[in-house]
Amino acid sequence: MIRIPRLAALPAAALLVLGALAGCSTGSADGEAKTGSTSTKAEKGAFPVTVKTALGEATIESEPKRVVTMGYSDADVAISLGVVPVAAEKISWGGTAEGSTPWFDDALAEIEGAEKPKRLDTTEDIPVNDIIKLSPDLVLGTNSGIDQADFDKLTDAGIPVVVYPNAMWTTTWQESLELAGKALGRPTLAKEVAAETTKTLEDTAAKFPQLEGKSFTFGMVDPTDLSTISFYSPEDNRPRILRELGMVDAAFVTKNSKKGEFYFDISAERAADVDADVFLTYATSEKDIETIGSDPLVGSVPAIKANQWFASTKDMDSLGLSSPSPLSLPYSMKHYIPSVAAAADGDGSR
Repeated sequence: MIRIPRLAALPAAALLVLGALAGCSTGSADGEAKTGSTSTKAEKGAFPVTVKTALGEATIESEPKRVVTMGYSDADVAISLGVVPVAAEKISWGGTAEGSTPWFDDALAEIEGAEKPKRLDTTEDIPVNDIIKLSPDLVLGTNSGIDQADFDKLTDAGIPVVVYPNAMWTTTWQESLELAGKALGRPTLAKEVAAETTKTLEDTAAKFPQLEGKSFTFGMVDPTDLSTISFYSPEDNRPRILRELGMVDAAFVTKNSKKGEFYFDISAERAADVDADVFLTYATSEKDIETIGSDPLVGSVPAIKANQWFASTKDMDSLGLSSPSPLSLPYSMKHYIPSVAAAADGDGSR
């Protein structure tokens, strides 16, 4: 597993908070946290607060002490604001064997006495009953798959639930920070962490100037069924992050995307029409990369023919794009973006 130094993975504002966390854990000795570890107290006048979301309002009367996070990025957001969740969604795609990530584990390790959150499997659905049994005083799922039925059941159980502002899985990292900062009573810190994260992106863009103005498509190709190519729309977080680095959505994507949808499919027979400077996708092995690149139809994507494409075989490296957070983004900027820049230079996956 590739790891980056602990301190290099965190925004400076988050480091200041985590430094203040030493000795502030309120977890129990038997491995089951009674309350989550926290940093300094919530900002004066932060509570009570009402947070409006796409599924309804959440009123939080006082500083949450037992936070459960849903979504791959919400645990990161919480800990970047100095709050360790008592339970968090299991990272089943791109995560560690324990269902976590190295950047979250590194942040947790900086907190003396802090306990690992219980990881909840959401492969089938949101484990609402398991969440209720944990007696949380806040469920934070700003970039999650919580639906209206989940929201209503948790709310009926007396638990405030803060979800996404528009639709599931489409929340920007900036929106997540703003919502979490409000719900956790740390809006000022959230702005500071956002500024540090923005600087990380700006520094990365400056390091790879060849990305500026390059058009791109980010898609999915199944090597066992090459008849279809899927593309993420401009509303997905992957394209959003690439745009923050100076790249631009290909006209093909903007023309074929529909409002409110984060992806669309095309027949591979249209592959030659996918005109973009760079094509990005996923693969599970080098063999899959060869299969994709040599296919008569899929291989006719102009960027593939020009070797200006990158098929990532390391899911963890790209998590910062699909589930961006103040902790995951620095990791992806270091481990994923250099390959995107190489593709832009014509030194791609073939």
